[in-house]
Amino acid sequence: MTHDGDAGVAGSLARVLGEVAAERAAQDAKFGMQVLPDGTGGEGMAAESELARRLTDKAAEAGGLTWRHILEEEVREAFAESDPERLRAELIQVAAVAVKWAQALDRRP
Repeated sequence: MTHDGDAGVAGSLARVLGEVAAERAAQDAKFGMQVLPDGTGGEGMAAESELARRLTDKAAEAGGLTWRHILEEEVREAFAESDPERLRAELIQVAAVAVKWAQALDRRP
């Protein structure tokens, strides 16, 4: 089975990504170019990432998995990463989960 990314709602992916692009443009208009340190990595962040993963697994096993669990796990994984390439990959995963969650909201009546 193939998936077009629209999550059962025609045009959903393009619409959500368009909204994300508009928000990014609004951020630049409001704050300008921001050059900030990552603030990620370290043992404390690694422990929080592992805890988030365990809580997500536990919720899934108990049949209580939520979008919050999934997004928090991805965010914590990004916070734990200090390597720029791996951090970027984790941030892409964070963005993808947030988009998918927004699409799930769009499917609701």
